[in-house]
Amino acid sequence: MQEIRKILGAIPELLLLDLNGAGISPDPEEDDLEPFDSFEANALSKAQYFHTKSGLPTVADDSGLSVDALEGAPGVRSKRFAPQTGLDGEERDWANNDHLTKLLGDRPLPERSAQYVCVAALVDGVGAETFRGEAPGLILSIPKGRGGFGYDSLFFDPELGKTFAQISSAEKNARSHRGRAFRAMADHLSRQATRD
Repeated sequence: MQEIRKILGAIPELLLLDLNGAGISPDPEEDDLEPFDSFEANALSKAQYFHTKSGLPTVADDSGLSVDALEGAPGVRSKRFAPQTGLDGEERDWANNDHLTKLLGDRPLPERSAQYVCVAALVDGVGAETFRGEAPGLILSIPKGRGGFGYDSLFFDPELGKTFAQISSAEKNARSHRGRAFRAMADHLSRQATRD
């Protein structure tokens, strides 16, 4: 939410509310909002659901890691990639990272290409739009860095020569898949505002 606020908050007369601010309490049926096999469909599913609940223009995203050697896996299952169940937080992150490195085995670094993907969806009652952002990188066999979360300690940015876990939040926001998707949305909203 902080990253999204920084990007979309620059648009004049746009008031951003999180779910609490919109008066929407957590509901168990939210666990079933991501049943699809594409980031676009999952992002639209969440945006449509919360738009229906709030009656307000709604933004949602779906993000994950797509590894070329694994035919795009973990993809939309990035959060629940490891075969173990019942894990949460850092424990789940470590299990996912361990599972990923085992699947990639001893492939050399050039064969470990991947991209973080984010699709941001906007549903406003008139229509729906999606905005895709990708950040290319390579998957290391050994984690480096203590920042970030998820796969960040394995996700190496060749241009920076560091993993996403080794860079500052400002550097990550400038290069991340989520930043790219939401900057595309901000451009769209800004163009729309100047036409209105």
